Amino acid sequence: MQTIFDYIIVGAGSAGCVLANRLTEDGKSSVLLVEAGGEDRNFWLHIPVGYGKTIADPKVNWKFETEANPALGGRKIYWPRGKVLGGTSSINGLIYIRGQAEDYDLWRQDGNEGWSYEEVLPYFRKAEQQENGADAYHGADGPLAVSNIRERNPLCEAYIASAEALGIPRNPDFNGATQEGAGYFQGTIRRGRRASASVCYLRPAMKRRNLTVMTRTAALRVLFEGRRARGVMVEREGKQFAVTANREVILSAGSVKSPHLLMLSGVGDSTDLQAHGVPVVHELKGVGQNLQDHYGGQITWRCSQPITMNDVMLSKWRQLRAGLRWILRRDGPLSVPAGQASVFTKVLPESATPDLQFLFQTFSGGYYEDGLFKFSGFANFICPVRPRSRGHIALRSADPRDTPKLFPNYFSDPYDRKIAVEGLKLARRMAETAPLSGFVIDEHLPGSQAATDDDIEQYLTEQGGCVSHQVGTCKMGHDSLSVVDPELKVRGLEGLRVVDASIMPRLISGNTNAPVIMIAEKAADLIRGRAA
Repeated sequence: MQTIFDYIIVGAGSAGCVLANRLTEDGKSSVLLVEAGGEDRNFWLHIPVGYGKTIADPKVNWKFETEANPALGGRKIYWPRGKVLGGTSSINGLIYIRGQAEDYDLWRQDGNEGWSYEEVLPYFRKAEQQENGADAYHGADGPLAVSNIRERNPLCEAYIASAEALGIPRNPDFNGATQEGAGYFQGTIRRGRRASASVCYLRPAMKRRNLTVMTRTAALRVLFEGRRARGVMVEREGKQFAVTANREVILSAGSVKSPHLLMLSGVGDSTDLQAHGVPVVHELKGVGQNLQDHYGGQITWRCSQPITMNDVMLSKWRQLRAGLRWILRRDGPLSVPAGQASVFTKVLPESATPDLQFLFQTFSGGYYEDGLFKFSGFANFICPVRPRSRGHIALRSADPRDTPKLFPNYFSDPYDRKIAVEGLKLARRMAETAPLSGFVIDEHLPGSQAATDDDIEQYLTEQGGCVSHQVGTCKMGHDSLSVVDPELKVRGLEGLRVVDASIMPRLISGNTNAPVIMIAEKAADLIRGRAA
């Protein structure tokens, strides 16, 4: 077995798949991609609505759980993360959102040269295979398929029209000139099938002789010679062995696993490392800090017509018909992402850009593992897009098999609670406005018991959830908590980079998969010395 490579990439999620493709394009550089999960052969990984099956499947999902959240009354929150080729892009809700231009301009204002919106836009365009064609904001020749939603439920059009009636403009492209408004999402879907990073980037690259992919292989720690990363100790089929990188080790294991691996390797807060018996290689107090995520809550209604996904799943005949439509035509209710329509808007007068995202869903149920309600229903998830609450990740032990402790600190900042409360009130006003009001029998959750702002806040505290957009735990920047520099090199070390959502200094205003792919596209150029 080959054990010496030019590059070793840890993690075959969105970023790892992009890097594996781009770094092997020259046909010369040898690359090893290490993935703890297995191959993406499960049928439900490729049918868009399959997220309902895989979101809690331990065969393809890490199924993390946070520690008790003080501001949530001690509740623990479930975090689904992909443990399979393609990572979370193989199990997520397939929504393609980049965030606001201002998000990246703030990164640049924080001193991260090369990361303004103007500078990252070419990488969004490079990645994209946009169904609507290329323009100033979109690319059409990239690997990542981005398509329109073909199965348009009447609820979605009513939702958008009610938003317009309240003065929110219709927006045909959330990833174009402006994010603000109401409209339809696009999804990472190609001809009715999920377009994961594995399908779009990794599968084509696996035909190259200079790429080796090791699945079901756990990375235990980075190996150092002095301050230079020389390889990774891995475990496969019960055997541990070292793999060597002549050029670089690249951590793309995500916002949980990348900082965890750094800590296990002796890179982090020396006091915490020593307390767990981990020899200190390099002091970096920011490892695992700056954790951010989108936490909010949903409002659900009983629907007056049997046109929701709940209705499909309540009927064996409708399930069969939906399945046949997807098999024969790759369309129908099984071909759509988790959210089909959205609103990005400002609910606080002082906000210069949208501070809230709605994710409108033509189904209703609990969070992740709880399943759908047994009646016709739909939902709107309220998501404050720029939360101020900050958490951290910490070692549980020095054993790589132990998951780290996750402290997201949700809802600890009053700003986040205020936006969520105002968002739920706006969602109610939309449901009371025609034409959406014509589809509403009554509000199921939170219902009449949440009448005042305090009642709504209590409901969101007791029954809210996250949408698993965890970022920031290996922050890019220049301050005392920064872990990587603007070239994504780990500060104070050589031959080691982090390339995934963990490097985001600030959480972007929306879903995170598209930005992670952009980050990896840009990183590939940085690694090859091609970036401007």
